[in-house]
Parts: sequence; structure tokens; C-alpha cells
Amino acid sequence: MALSRDEIFLHPELHAHIKVQSASLVGMFQQDARLAAVFATQQRWLMSHVGLALYFRGMTSGGRTGLHITTFLQTVDNAHIASRNTADSYLKEMIKYKYVEMLPSPEDKRLRPLAPAPHVLMAITGWLRIHLANLDSLVGGERLANFDRDPSVIAQMQPIISDGLVTARAVRHPEKTFSLFTWLDNGGLVMDWVITNMENAPMSAERVAVGNVSTVETAHRLNLSRTHLARKLREAESMGSIGWEGRRGHSVMWVSRGFREEYAGAQAAKLSIVDHACEAVFGTNS
Repeated sequence: MALSRDEIFLHPELHAHIKVQSASLVGMFQQDARLAAVFATQQRWLMSHVGLALYFRGMTSGGRTGLHITTFLQTVDNAHIASRNTADSYLKEMIKYKYVEMLPSPEDKRLRPLAPAPHVLMAITGWLRIHLANLDSLVGGERLANFDRDPSVIAQMQPIISDGLVTARAVRHPEKTFSLFTWLDNGGLVMDWVITNMENAPMSAERVAVGNVSTVETAHRLNLSRTHLARKLREAESMGSIGWEGRRGHSVMWVSRGFREEYAGAQAAKLSIVDHACEAVFGTNS
């Protein structure tokens, strides 16, 4: 049976495993920083999942092929992810930078079918494999092996994951500091980077050192505005979620137990959604 968010959150080894997962996600960004901008904020991340889900459902339904703009705009609006204007601007950007491609269609040209570019499909496949590997490492099972035997099942799994992400309160309305970063360009990446560089420590530790963090260097490494990053870090500091042992931005930074629990809770919710997709596609012995 698929794991619940609470079952994953209470696993004693969760924090060690999500640190490995975070490092893998940062690695994906470093391989293609421009593509990572597609998922730069939670809003864009959710719109990307919705678009992929509509595309995959079109593939498996036997009906119209491709992703249709009108359906995408309506779905995003109905789910209260973004306004139709915002969703339309996002999709136009995806077309401009060739993240999605126009498909030929014998149907009404006004339907304008689209498909994600091959490198986008590779990216979502890599993202899914990272989470499947983490679940297997955390609780055992053969989720990744099952997927690798037939990667085409992503067309069944991803729409289930998308539905879960869109409807999960823990994902849509994350806690305090996590919420602060979800609206920052590449804010999720900042949190992944912080967790990746955090020293190993028991969950009971009230503060854990990250290292000597330079705001300038971090902004450059993660392709962020230094001013924007510094402002968000100050806000997080005012919440007691992070801090510095000396001069801000020029000494060892630490993260609080509360922030680590928020991050773990969000990852547990996401992993639970992925596990439910595994159960739906592979069965209970995934």
C-alpha cells in the first residue's frame, strides 16, 4: 500500500535521504540551468505539471493528440494556479524557447496542439527517477526498476502525480519559510542547495551549519538576482529559520530545526504522491 505523507515524514532516516535527493535535483539544474527556469517558481512548476499531464492524457486517451492551449488555460484557471493571462504568457514563453513544439493537426487549426520538446520529456523522466530512487532507498521496493523496464508508463504516472500536486494542501500551501521561497525565482533550488550543503546532524539539533555562504557567489551559482536572494534570506532570518554565526553573507550560515522540518514535510508530501502513482501503475508491490 502506498505510503502516506505522515508515514514518510516520521521515517527516522528521511532527512539523510532527502539530502541525497536534494543533491540530485541541484545536479539536474547544473546540467541545464536554462531548462530549470521553466520550474523557477511553484506557480510555474505546477503549470508545467498540468501541461505535461494534459499532454500525456491525450496520448493515452485515444482522443485528440497533443496539448491544447484552450484546455491548458482553462485547467490552470480552474485549479486556481494562475490567471488565464498568466498561463497564456507562460505558454507563449515555452513556445518561444522551444520547450513545447507545435504539432501538425488535421483538426481545426484553432485547437493548436502542442507537445513538450524531447529534452523536456528527458527532464521530467530524470525528475521522476530521482524520486523513485529515493523511495526505494528509504523504504525498499523496486519502483525504479519497474519504471526502467518500461519508461513509457510515465504517460500514466505523471498525470496522477500532477493531480496530487495540484490538490495537496501541503504542496499548494506550504509552511512559513518554505512558502517564502516558493515564490522566489529558483527558490526551490535555493532550498535544495541549502539542504545539500548542510552538515549531517540529528533531527533534534536546533541549528545545523551549512557552511561559509557568500550571497554573491550563491546567487551567481544558482543564476539568481543577488538583491532578490539577499532580501529573501533576510526575511528567512527574521523568521528565525536561518542565520549566520558572524557577518551575514560572509560567515558560516545555519538552518533551524523548524526549517528542516518544513522542508522534510513538503518532500514527504511529494514522495507520498509519487508513491500513490506507483501503486496505481505497478500495484502494491512496487
